[in-house]
This record gives sequence, structure tokens and C-alpha cells, in this order.
Amino acid sequence: MAILKDILYKVALEQVVGTTDLPVDAIQFDSRKVATNTLFIAIKGTISNGHQYISDTIKKGAIAILCEDMPTVFEDGVTYIKVQNSAKALGIIAGNFYHHPSKKLKLVGITGTNGKTTVATLLYQLFRDLGYKAGLISTVENKINDQIIPSTHTTPDPIALNILLNDMVTLGCDYCFMEVSSHAVAQYRIEGLTFSGGVFTNITHDHLDFHKTFDNYIKAKKGFFDGLEKSAFALTNADDKNGLVMLQNTKAHKKTYGIKSLTDFKARIIENQFSGLHLDMDGEEVFFKLVGSFNASNLLAVYGAALLLDQDKTKVLTILSRLNGAEGRFDYIISPTKVIGIVDYAHTPDAIENVLTTIDTIRSKTEQVITIIGCGGDRDKTKRPLMAQTACDWSDKVILTSDNPRSEDPDQIIRDMQVGVSPVNQKKVLSITDRREAIKTACHLAKPGDIILLAGKGHEKYQDIKGVKSDFDDKKILSESLNQLL
Repeated sequence: MAILKDILYKVALEQVVGTTDLPVDAIQFDSRKVATNTLFIAIKGTISNGHQYISDTIKKGAIAILCEDMPTVFEDGVTYIKVQNSAKALGIIAGNFYHHPSKKLKLVGITGTNGKTTVATLLYQLFRDLGYKAGLISTVENKINDQIIPSTHTTPDPIALNILLNDMVTLGCDYCFMEVSSHAVAQYRIEGLTFSGGVFTNITHDHLDFHKTFDNYIKAKKGFFDGLEKSAFALTNADDKNGLVMLQNTKAHKKTYGIKSLTDFKARIIENQFSGLHLDMDGEEVFFKLVGSFNASNLLAVYGAALLLDQDKTKVLTILSRLNGAEGRFDYIISPTKVIGIVDYAHTPDAIENVLTTIDTIRSKTEQVITIIGCGGDRDKTKRPLMAQTACDWSDKVILTSDNPRSEDPDQIIRDMQVGVSPVNQKKVLSITDRREAIKTACHLAKPGDIILLAGKGHEKYQDIKGVKSDFDDKKILSESLNQLL
């Protein structure tokens, strides 16, 4: 329970009708979950407008309403609060209601198009092995110490976030490592949180269905760093052409990392094989289990963040050298017939190119690279031909298939991808709508020593078709299909 006037602290109020000296048992923006003595925050969302449910929530027991548009009729005994932006107010209110758990541990946010999950997961694993209690908020899963909590969004809503952080504080966590999506910044999901540090991985073509322009996408990522406090650190990838843009207006302590640039934290790739990476990390030669130049950058980001959190360099490198990456990120298997299968979450043109150029660097060039690739439905359509083009540029054979078509026609998604297939590449491309059949076909086409890249879904254990999520595990199906070739 909290007093309404206390949980409105630092919210920019435009009008109040009624008393704010009220006990509030719960805060809620989902009208379906409202109960007695609830403060209901009416948000204008992309799918529905919470304002149309105000009267329903009062019938369910809401005693206070926060909204952008005041109703024409006021109910007796109900307090109404008008603000300019309900979504922004929700984050501040959630922090107040749960007593600011983000201030009671060190919260580090990781943002970027690619690498967020790997960096967040490695930081969580590293700090657990360093002996700390720690939490993880990621696309794959959320964790409080060793307890796994299913993840539904890359960055949860403000109420779910503060509940999760509060649970971490209650269970003694010293740190939390959290992915921060561009959607979360634009939708004020991280409003009211106090970050001890922020890490930028990279930014490439993605999410233009939501942000509309690449400039808006950059501004959303940058917005996270603009909000960091003076006591925090801002660590950016100087190898990315927009990396330094992230630091332009931040008050935080600015630091850089990179492989190609003159930076605060440096690494050099000595050797890159399927068995792992041999790196010179700030003057120390270390062998890591992760594969690929993009993972060299991810490891460097983790190393830099750990040192900025006052950890010992030798201990950090020793533990990092034995850690595995996040599930579904360059996750590879070798079949009894010596076919190499790689499952990766890559679902942007840049991520596809990163994985395929890594394979190209490691391969002997005598084997085939067979790429199975699709694009998600109800998402940025402009990247579809680019992804197909990139797959063709770096593969010997390409199978275009379904990813998560969602509400779209999967065959139309494939036709959108085919636009990016040049005439010279037509002969290397097959289109098989059924993802399972596409995987089986790739396995039958593969000869000993060949490499199959299964891209797009990574860790996901489902396929979303017309609103129905069916069991579908890329790695399991690929493994089974390869073993059936014996």
C-alpha cells in the first residue's frame, strides 16, 4: 500500500480533481487487471486506448485515474489526475510505488541492434562466477540468481520491470544486467529507473516498421544514454560509425571500446576458429569459447563494463575465457557425418552478414555454406530483400523459408525476400515455405564438411503462425535432421 500523493512524486501534473491523500493498494495500466483500491493509468497504446476503459475500471474498484484526456463526467469518490504523457508518468509512478529498486542495486543497461543478449548474458554469468548475487533481464530469459523467470519482451513494461527489480533486491542481488530495446526507450518503459551504466553494441537496419526512419531509431537508442546520470558510465563501441553519437549529450562518464579504433578498451583478433577466439585483450592473450569477430566485440564490451564496475582484470579475463555465449547465438553442432550446423538469432541484414563473414573467415573454402533464412511477419518489410541478398552474397546455397509469419502470408514474405535475389544468384536459391521441410532439405543437400546456417529464430522454442504459437526448436530439429542422415 502507498499514499497516492507519494507515488505521484516527480510526475508533471496538469490537473487534479479529488484528493491525493488516498491509500492505493495497486497500480495498473491493464484495465483487465484492475481491482479494489487501484490507481489506473490510462495509456494511448498502439493497439488500444486505455481511456476508453476508464469507466469499467471504476466499476472494478479503481479509486484514482491518471489520464491525458479528462472524462466529461467525474464519479464521486474517485480522484482524476491529468498529465501530458501517461506512459512517461507510469514509469515514474512504478518506481515510486516499489520504492525505487533500481537505486538499491547496480543496474546496467545494454542497447544496440545486435549483441544485446550476448553481452547481458555474459555479464550476468561473469558476475555470478565472481561471487555476486545478480539478475538478468533479456530476450531469452530473466533470472534472479539461479531462478529462471520466462521472458515475454526484450524489455518488460514499467510495472513488471520494477516488480522484477524489487524481487532481485529482496533476494540480495548486487547487480542486474538488462537489455534495453529501442521500443522500450520510445515507449518510456525505462522511465524512472536509475542506471549505474549503459553499454552500446552497434546499430544497423532494423525496427523501421516501428520507428519509421533510421534517424528515429538512432535517437531512440541515444535517448537511453541521454538519460544516464553523472555517476553512471556510458560505454560505446567506437568501431560503429554511430557509436560516438551515443555519447554526445550524456552526463555519464564516457568510455569507448573497439577492435579497429583507438579506444579505452582494446582487443586484437589473433585467431578465429570454430573452437573459439584467441584474442589480445588489453595486452593479455586469452582464448575464449565464443566464435567470430562480432563476439570479439561483445567480449570486449563485457570486459570494459566489468572493469568500469571496479572488477579485477585478471579475474575477469580468467572467468570470461571459460564462459559460453547466450543460447541461439552462433550455437553450433557437428553431425556424425561431419556436417556443421549453426543456429543463430540473426534477423537483420547486418547480423546475417556478421555470421556469414565469420563462417567465411573460418572455413577452408572447399565446403558448401547452405543458409536457411526467413523474415518475421508484421515487422520491418524493407529489410527482407536485403537479408536475402546478403545470404546469397555469402552462401553457396540459400533456402528461403518461414520465420514467424504471424498474421502475414508466409508465401508473400518469401516473395518480398526474392526481390533481393539477383539474376546471377537465382540458381542457388530454393523457396520452401515449411521451415521444417527447409531444414530437412538443407541437411540432404549437405555433404561431409559442409556448413548449414539456420538463421532468424535462435533460442525461440515456437513458431508463430496466424496467432498460434506451435512448438518449434531450430537446434533440436536441425540436430534430428542431421542425425537421420546416418
